[in-house]
Amino acid sequence: MATKEQKIRAFVQSDRKLLSTSLTLRDIFQLSMDRNPRKPALVYFDESNRKISLSYSEYKSQAFVMASKLSSALSGIPGGTVVALKLKNGPKWPLLFWAILMNGHTPLLIDAKLPKANAENLIAQAKAKAIITNDEETFSVPSFRVNDVSSQQADYSFSPDWADHVIFCSSGTTGDAKMMVYNGKNLCSQILSSQNMCDITPDILHPGTTNILAMIPFHHIFGFVAVFLWYTFYGKAIVFPTSMSTSDIMTAVHKGKVTHLYAVPLFWDSIAQMVARKASMMGGKKAAYFEKMIAYNTHKISKKEAGFAANGFIKSLFQRKVLGAQIEYCISGGGYLSSKTLNLINGLGYPLYNGYGMTEIGVTSVELSPEVEQRLKGSIGKPLFGVEYKIVPLVNDQGDGTGELYVKSPITHEREFVGGVLTRSKLIDGYYKTGDIASCDEQGYYYIKGRLKDTIILANGENVYPDEIEFYFHDVKHVNNCVVLGVKPKGEPAETVVLVLEVDNSVDADALKQIKKDIDSINASLPNEKKVQKVYVDKRPLPMANNMKVKRFVIKEGLEQGSPDFVDFEAKKKQATFEGYDPEEVAKYSKEIASLFAKILVLPEFKIDGQAHWINDLGGDSMSYIEMVQELEKKYGVTIADEKFGVLTCLDDFVKEIIDRLHEKGLKPKEGKKN
Repeated sequence: MATKEQKIRAFVQSDRKLLSTSLTLRDIFQLSMDRNPRKPALVYFDESNRKISLSYSEYKSQAFVMASKLSSALSGIPGGTVVALKLKNGPKWPLLFWAILMNGHTPLLIDAKLPKANAENLIAQAKAKAIITNDEETFSVPSFRVNDVSSQQADYSFSPDWADHVIFCSSGTTGDAKMMVYNGKNLCSQILSSQNMCDITPDILHPGTTNILAMIPFHHIFGFVAVFLWYTFYGKAIVFPTSMSTSDIMTAVHKGKVTHLYAVPLFWDSIAQMVARKASMMGGKKAAYFEKMIAYNTHKISKKEAGFAANGFIKSLFQRKVLGAQIEYCISGGGYLSSKTLNLINGLGYPLYNGYGMTEIGVTSVELSPEVEQRLKGSIGKPLFGVEYKIVPLVNDQGDGTGELYVKSPITHEREFVGGVLTRSKLIDGYYKTGDIASCDEQGYYYIKGRLKDTIILANGENVYPDEIEFYFHDVKHVNNCVVLGVKPKGEPAETVVLVLEVDNSVDADALKQIKKDIDSINASLPNEKKVQKVYVDKRPLPMANNMKVKRFVIKEGLEQGSPDFVDFEAKKKQATFEGYDPEEVAKYSKEIASLFAKILVLPEFKIDGQAHWINDLGGDSMSYIEMVQELEKKYGVTIADEKFGVLTCLDDFVKEIIDRLHEKGLKPKEGKKN
């Protein structure tokens, strides 16, 4: 009788059946569906949160029916062309993906949240001839709503004519976009890269029940490969939350009995911060148990030292309030994962691993060690089967073993669109130049330091990696998000290490002072090369790419151009003054009216600049504007003429108006200087 390990190895290495095929996307589909006809494939929830499950047999049948319906919808679209798919994750996404391919078209995978103008840019540069979406806008190419396709008459005589390419969007959706073209052989190689995983850990892929959450968008290479492609091929269930709201995600995790959860660092950071906040409010024995449990599960103390906290019952109690006790395997990918987050999530008993990949090269490594000590090092693991890594020293090599990571593998994209021009993938002796800074330890484990383009070069020539600094500040109270970057002051040859914060809208002046105090305290504890030299608060939410990473280049550009959206923690706020008005009156009413603005708009007062537009800058609307005018009239006993509505748009306008009306009524508190 085969041992458990042998069964797992046989299961994972069943991917070798691909080697006897033509290595096409059609072969992936056929093997995925035919090997697991009765197993649950797609799990989702109706409006009553009732769980609905499709088997692989039903999945295959519905994909064929969808393809036949799409054939009718696309009857006027030339064959062999590109068709865009702009849709959020859901049970219809896989059906439409395969349906596009069955109709001989190449899917262009677009972020469902992307604005129309950006999507149009991608459509034009990829030369797409149609788009399938739920968006209401009209596009420059024929647009088909999902319901419109579904309502078409099925043609059971439909004969698939398979395409064998997929297009992923990489950096930038404006200007000259970059899009990667993968063929079936590339994606078969991606599946085959998993065959040695079971030699290190049985938990990531095994013959038993696996339910993986479809949290990462499938238009993203991480979501497409690590969730959709791998787990479809191995016959596992993909669980779709109804939305990305916390309640819907938790419903999917619990009702869908999710065992595998892969997400970007932002998600894991938010879980860790939530748990840390709750832990800080615990008292007595509960807090002690929590701290000891974390320490025990991360092998920092012995079972004897942990005492009752080492009991699995304690772990399950805490897990029930987070993601449940059924989670077996977690991966973070798509960005830098902090050591604090790694420690806390693993300490809760959720085995969190770090993975690595890019739109251009697919998923090429993941930390697989079952040893928590190794996981906590933050390694991205060793290259997967068929993948080679090498580190190329930087121009300003500092002799510390770090350099740019180059990757060679059959997974790497075949061709690419850059600015609408289709070319072969750009390789150097077969290696793809990733732009990531990496190092490798003596055991062959790789570590990502950050992006080459984000590296800050100090005046002394030393390299500083922003990702390694950011995580120190993530846990500061009232800080929702933060980013570290290098900004070159005017006239200076070297960059300054800058920290930009996004804070709660609930913060007041005292909370801001405490944030500054906390940041100064953390900064004082850091090595000189990691100290932050300047701190700003962004009045807006930090700009995000795909809701996964902060767009450093956008913030850098804003800071270097002197954008008023950034508040300097160190700078003294300029006193509002109007020519011909008493400065003391201006200061008095500016403070009072700013407080009223903040109350109505539910914003902290520091965001209420004198020239900040009520709608464009502060996010107000016509209803809140009327409410604010009424409050001002009530507070000061004046009447603001109807013709002034919409003309008065900012704090300074209203301060002047109120002073004028008070003077007009002879109600000024003292002799003014207005002429």
